[in-house]
Amino acid sequence: MQKKSPSLRASIISSLRQRRNRAGTLSGIAGERLSGTLVASYNVHKCVGVDGRFDPERIARVIAEIGPDVIALQEADKRFGEREGLLDLAWLEQETGLVPVPLGNASRAHGWRGNVVLFRRGIVQDVHQVSLPGLEPRGALVVDLDLESGAALRLVAAHFGLLRRSRSQQARRLIEIMQSRDERPTLLLGDLNEWRLGERSSLKELGPAFGRLPVPVPSFPSGLPLLALDRIIANRPEILSDVEVHDTPLARTASDHLPIKAYVDPGLQSLALPESAETDAATASEATHAMLSERPLPLPEALSGDTGERRNRELVRKAGVRLKRAVSRTLRRREPPSR
Repeated sequence: MQKKSPSLRASIISSLRQRRNRAGTLSGIAGERLSGTLVASYNVHKCVGVDGRFDPERIARVIAEIGPDVIALQEADKRFGEREGLLDLAWLEQETGLVPVPLGNASRAHGWRGNVVLFRRGIVQDVHQVSLPGLEPRGALVVDLDLESGAALRLVAAHFGLLRRSRSQQARRLIEIMQSRDERPTLLLGDLNEWRLGERSSLKELGPAFGRLPVPVPSFPSGLPLLALDRIIANRPEILSDVEVHDTPLARTASDHLPIKAYVDPGLQSLALPESAETDAATASEATHAMLSERPLPLPEALSGDTGERRNRELVRKAGVRLKRAVSRTLRRREPPSR
């Protein structure tokens, strides 16, 4: 039976206790790998650490620590202007074997609106770049990936907005896309920016496709993780292990988010590719990569022009302030006495 999601306050108190209990220990080093396909999600905060230093190499070393087979990154490109990519992809490929899902565009960005999916070995069968509704320029990558292990997965790598209404709209948009495509085991990975739990959470919109959401794992802020802003969710919960936070000294400094990770069991029948599909995939690898192109699914923007941009930024700034206040209020509350 799936565990019931705790209240926000209970989740934060549990996180504080767990962190106190594991003080001085390291978790999540690549040498401790379990069996299965390791998937991860990491908001790299435009490669700026909690010390205020821009250091792409430090982010790359955290990714190498994790040792993932597939990882979804958020904020891997500059947010404004040409959205130039910030990571050294050549170093990552050399040191970890990870390469980005090809998007087939001429942009200098690594991904789509800051979202990047890196994978180690496999065949990209399809990819779509999705524009998400809301006041901020948010997006998602929908990738159909056949892994070398034999797993056939759909990955939805997303970064939701700071406004609750926008997050609800964005969740509904992803559900619409999933329902309009061929059925595949699907993982939703990314920074979903939702700290509320239960009925107040905008993520309840994901229910039609994902059912009851797994117990959240706090990953933000990285120095003292209290809020589960980052998520890995499966539409078939049986394929996914418990989600864990990758909490190491380097990860606590490299970004304001800690990475999260989980294992997909490639031995499950629900993930297996049909034999004909395996044969086709083996012969179509190069052609598939060459054919992939930017195929955004745009939605109309709520506002346009300089006035709209200024208003959008002000709303986002206020949402960030509310997030900080939510953390402060929760920390000021005392744990109720046991009975």
